[in-house]
Amino acid sequence: MTEMILPRAVKQALDILESAGYEAFLVGGCVRDHLMGMQANDFDITTSALPEETKACFSGFHVIETGLQHGTVTVVIDREPLEITTYRIDGEYEDHRHPTQVTFTRNLEEDLSRRDFTVNAMAYSPTRGLIDPFGGQNDLQKQCIRCVGEAKKRFDEDALRILRALRFAAKLGFAIDGDTDIAIHAQKDTLSHVSAERIYAEFTKLLIGKNAAEVLRDYPDVIGVFIPEILPCVGFDQHNRHHAFDVYGHTLEVVRHTEPVLPLRMAAFLHDIAKPQTAAWAEDGMMHFYKHPAIGAQMAKEILQRLRADNATIELVAKLITHHDDRVPAQRPAVKRLLRRFSYEEVPLWISIQKADALGHNEAFCTERIARLEKIEVLIKELKAENACIKTSDLDINGRDLMALGLKGRQIGDMLSFLLEAVTDETLPNEKQQLLAFASKQEILTFIQK
Repeated sequence: MTEMILPRAVKQALDILESAGYEAFLVGGCVRDHLMGMQANDFDITTSALPEETKACFSGFHVIETGLQHGTVTVVIDREPLEITTYRIDGEYEDHRHPTQVTFTRNLEEDLSRRDFTVNAMAYSPTRGLIDPFGGQNDLQKQCIRCVGEAKKRFDEDALRILRALRFAAKLGFAIDGDTDIAIHAQKDTLSHVSAERIYAEFTKLLIGKNAAEVLRDYPDVIGVFIPEILPCVGFDQHNRHHAFDVYGHTLEVVRHTEPVLPLRMAAFLHDIAKPQTAAWAEDGMMHFYKHPAIGAQMAKEILQRLRADNATIELVAKLITHHDDRVPAQRPAVKRLLRRFSYEEVPLWISIQKADALGHNEAFCTERIARLEKIEVLIKELKAENACIKTSDLDINGRDLMALGLKGRQIGDMLSFLLEAVTDETLPNEKQQLLAFASKQEILTFIQK
């Protein structure tokens, strides 16, 4: 193993503990990431020193008793908070999440044996090198996620580890070991003991992983524990010539073809969730799914609220789902109206889910739709470059100008909307004098004042 280049504060903390006669190692994700050639960011330190001994070692520093009963103290060095945890052995788990008690130990291997996966059960010290009692380095080379010890026991102790396994597989592109895979399916229902917030935190990291589609393909039964609405989609034949996949298969293709941006990936995963309940046979002999975007958006809101997602994400996901099937012509007026629904910052997400949705259909349907979306992208760039009028606030006229014409109250808003439509359709330029002249025409005033 090549030497880890450590931040000064981390190296100083390790040196202080070792100088006092204790063992001190970096453990977990930072070791794994370094072995994979990735930049390590979070440096967790574990030590043979008991919590009170750790506090004594750092008596000259600001020490926070973060979780003293679990052996963790936070030491601040150079304004950098470092978590330092005593080697420990976990007691019995009664709630599938937390040990009822912990016992401190001076033995590093006993501490590593309680950890979730072999790739996270390695420790490193600049003076002692790599400690890898469970074959984590070999599993990294094989690109394998494997539990430390008996998989069923690991998941029974902490059900959230099930989602952590899927998250690591999605993020790293690793396969899940056979025994670990069997235990995941067998123990999936224990996820019901985990809080919605923790489920959401792990699931969102899974969704933005590079192998998210592959993991979702293999574990719909696990995802179905906390999003049961997805289960009817699995194997649901769409009976439509435009579709080459069942509903869940199509969903995975859309996830696969979207960028790893959370609201976008979440919208991709949930965009067709209402199809099974909206399916209906039509006279053309095909199955259709009328109103599934609107119903799906409402279902997505309910799912995300249940998972305690933040309101901004919920609203953006619902908006993307509502409009994922919109057929917007590649024409300036239509694209201007699109930009009323989606800001310049949001519209690339709409383009992405539309393209991904097209790629999840058959090739003939996909080609036409992608070509149209590419034209829309060009028009969006043009409109942005020319600072085109999109909203009433962009008009070169305002309410005070209309009040001077004798309009008041609701009439002002109606006239501004009327003028915006004329500018959007490009039958009227966005120039103040022409807007005023148009607005002051007697027939327009009469219409608005009714």
